[in-house]
Amino acid sequence: MIDLRSDTVTRPSAAMLQAMVSAPLGDDVMGDDPTVIRLQAAVAERAGKAAGLFFPSGTQSNLAALMAHCDRGDEYLVGQLAHTYKYEGGGAAVLGSIQPQPVEHAEDGSLPLEKLAAAVKPLGDSHFARTRLLALENTFHGKLIPAAYIQAATDWARGLGLGTHLDGARVFNAAVASGKPLVDMCRPFDSVSICFSKGLGAPIGSVLVGSGELIARAHRWRKMLGGGLRQSGVLAAACLYALEHNVERLADDHDNARALAEGLRAIAGVKVLSQDTNMVFVEFEPSRCDALTAALASEEILMRAVYGGPTRLVTHLDVSADDVRRVVQAVARHLA
Repeated sequence: MIDLRSDTVTRPSAAMLQAMVSAPLGDDVMGDDPTVIRLQAAVAERAGKAAGLFFPSGTQSNLAALMAHCDRGDEYLVGQLAHTYKYEGGGAAVLGSIQPQPVEHAEDGSLPLEKLAAAVKPLGDSHFARTRLLALENTFHGKLIPAAYIQAATDWARGLGLGTHLDGARVFNAAVASGKPLVDMCRPFDSVSICFSKGLGAPIGSVLVGSGELIARAHRWRKMLGGGLRQSGVLAAACLYALEHNVERLADDHDNARALAEGLRAIAGVKVLSQDTNMVFVEFEPSRCDALTAALASEEILMRAVYGGPTRLVTHLDVSADDVRRVVQAVARHLA
């Protein structure tokens, strides 16, 4: 099976499963699961932050971060297509009583500073929610957000007394694509949520990093959000294995995505819109989308050809260079 729907579909390798089975365990609610402690410390050190906190999901990690930064009635500035705003169930508003202020993205995925400035509410005016936080995402739809922009945006936010949070679900992809260490990706932000269940191949798990004070607040929110974890070292072990073995190989996913884009670009009826890191966005002839999806599925190639919109194809550790060639050949054959 070749599954291009997302990099969340990866399955643990035999070595990762063995690491999970053999992990020393404790009770994380009591603070004594040694594998969780080791993971949190390792990720915090690599990110250049004082502390880390393990979460079952990136959605919960992001939400706890927003709630640690903001009080009820506050707002955060966020991209209109950002995951924390569009794809996390409205949790900030529903559970955190935090108002999102969406801002339209630029072509490169950044949020223009002039638009951010226009969205900030006047201080001391009770008519408005209090602007307290800037939340960015890197990578964004596979795009590596320019480092100069991130520095400028976080400097701007800090100058206004705003906190800064990075949804770093694929921040390791950003680090590998830029050739810079993770600490450089995380340094401008007060908090970063790092996911291990995407390109890094763990079945579950994210780590939120930041200052000791912020992580302590996030820990309390995690409990209230249902994240009181017990022998969670069995999950943290998978993330540790991913951290130690699956980061550098993300470059292979980027190379495979590039080869996929090049192969599809040569096929009539396929328009390649973009390729960044491990994501390829394409458009197929609308009348062929359903038939193409079904035909590829019959050959054990999973994707979702979207009628009237871009189709996202994502490479990951379970997609090889040979798989990419097979996909290109199959698409060419079915669209011929």
